Amino acid sequence: MANLPRLKPDPIAQPHPVPEFLAEGELKARYEDMKAVLGVPWMGVVTMSFAHYRTFYDAFWQGVRPVCASRDFTDACHRLRRLVEERVSVLGPPPVRQRLARIGYAERELQDIDECIEIFSDGNFPYILLATLARLLLEGGELQPAHDVAAQAELASPRAAGKLVLMEYHHADASTRLVFDDVKEVLGLPFLNTDYRALARWPSYFALAWADLRPRLQRSEYETLVAEIHEAAVSAVRSLPNYGDLRGEALRLAARSGASESEVLSVVRLFQWLLPGLALNVAFFRAQLR
Repeated sequence: MANLPRLKPDPIAQPHPVPEFLAEGELKARYEDMKAVLGVPWMGVVTMSFAHYRTFYDAFWQGVRPVCASRDFTDACHRLRRLVEERVSVLGPPPVRQRLARIGYAERELQDIDECIEIFSDGNFPYILLATLARLLLEGGELQPAHDVAAQAELASPRAAGKLVLMEYHHADASTRLVFDDVKEVLGLPFLNTDYRALARWPSYFALAWADLRPRLQRSEYETLVAEIHEAAVSAVRSLPNYGDLRGEALRLAARSGASESEVLSVVRLFQWLLPGLALNVAFFRAQLR
């Protein structure tokens, strides 16, 4: 059985995500199907980066779709979310709601931020499990044999439907770009996840929230928590039944089609490393507003 220790890639891979607005034909249909099955209103950078390796992405989604549509997968996501939101209190998230009200935020605006955070609070966990599942299979592991028919979950409806409004780097003024640059430098990433770009739609809020989180990222208890989330995700994936009969060798063969297997694996490892921390950071933002 493959050992999946928490592993920060060195060097950091440079992913090449295929954005939703450039997806056409079968790829666009696959994106829409993935969002419907996962119950999310956005394609994560992780799966858009997988789609750069089209044969790999197609084989991966075809094989994991029955797993993702199962009650087993939905329950695993819920358990992982509960763990993260229970444990984030260790970091002592300071309340931010009154500070925002003092600078002029109305309750309706605060509710909009709440709703945006909820999208990621609910939707990041399927992506964590997908990245972990991909790494397991590429590194020689296998899913559990499926002896029973999956209890299918109804296709989930995202808690907040509609299109996310993202503050892209080229939209931002100088002060927000400084925050974006700091996020990338502190996290050690060459890109910004969707979560940060969505929350920066409210630049003064995001600057406050990030300033509270930033010093905690350097504390030993932060990495301890992220490692705990990583281990929980690995454990959850190992328990998932292989409803789609996806085999590691078939996925590795798909990874070698059009790219080197090591290149695909480096991208998979990058996201499998960063997503537990992203989920913890979003839980911190959520707790600040409670």
